[in-house]
Amino acid sequence: MVTAECIEAIEFPHLANKYSVQGVPRAVINDKVPLEGAYPEPMVVEAIKQALGS
Repeated sequence: MVTAECIEAIEFPHLANKYSVQGVPRAVINDKVPLEGAYPEPMVVEAIKQALGS
């Protein structure tokens, strides 16, 4: 199972700084694998596998 949260960078600047948000959308998987921009589903699945060490 995969869960996700959406955080408004302007409302939570400390999180934007922590995750080095430069543009949106930005996803960070398991605090390891960043994705900046819109990605097709197969690329997101590969990034999740990478973050899980698969």
